[in-house]
Amino acid sequence: MMSSMNDYTIYAIGAPIVLFLIVLEITISALKGLKYYNFKDSLGSIGLITGNIVVNIITKGLIIAFYLYLYQFRLFDFSMLGSIWVEILLTVLAIDFIYYWFHRTSHHVRFFWAIHMNHHSSEEMNFLVALRQAWFNPIFRVPFFFILPLIGFNPLLTLIVGAASTLWAVIQHTKMIGKLGPLEWIFVTPSAHRVHHGVNDEYMDKNFGNLFIIWDRMFGTHQLEDESVIYGLKRNVKTSNPFKITLFTWREICKDFTISKDGKDKIKSIFGSPDWEPRELKI
Repeated sequence: MMSSMNDYTIYAIGAPIVLFLIVLEITISALKGLKYYNFKDSLGSIGLITGNIVVNIITKGLIIAFYLYLYQFRLFDFSMLGSIWVEILLTVLAIDFIYYWFHRTSHHVRFFWAIHMNHHSSEEMNFLVALRQAWFNPIFRVPFFFILPLIGFNPLLTLIVGAASTLWAVIQHTKMIGKLGPLEWIFVTPSAHRVHHGVNDEYMDKNFGNLFIIWDRMFGTHQLEDESVIYGLKRNVKTSNPFKITLFTWREICKDFTISKDGKDKIKSIFGSPDWEPRELKI
């Protein structure tokens, strides 16, 4: 079964489900007057995911080829375990663990935040926001996930598991689903991910996991949803233009790099924290 499946199969199965969820959420929102969707904001999400898909199509072959090349030098051969299901379980855990650190870094290093802030630029929370992915996100994941084929995780299996994890991430982006009891201890639920999208002081930089919340519990970044969430950024982009959203933080980085006189400050303008400012602006 696994040999005849690829990530496109997962997306082909998942796409109609995601579309159904979006239509269902829009319908319920309209019937109950909940205003979960903003037309202009939705256009921004569609513009971003369209660009993301285009970049993914262009770069995917090269990225897979790179991973397959690295796979030749793997430290372990998990196929020797004799069970595809054990290999799948290990792949799920490995991807989620690497994703946690990729996601956490994307919130703390300006270079990566310039990409990830696209996803957080919406002031709404709905299934369509899950698709609000940065154009160049497929490329910026490589410095983190290249370690997987070197360890011994099959790149083709990794693609399938990663695609399935992406579908779970869509379900997290909604206000329609409340807390899920005991599942809150293990998985990243809609409640946990609403917290992640919050700009409330107690919610900032929390709940970075994709599938499992256990990494957040282990590394001190877990936060329960205990007050209404304010969505968006500390300084919102105030535009639905995908070009302007994509360039929003990059323009700030270029400006701060130019203003900075000290070499260390120039480095910080790129790799410092997202809220870093040149000392020249503080005078």
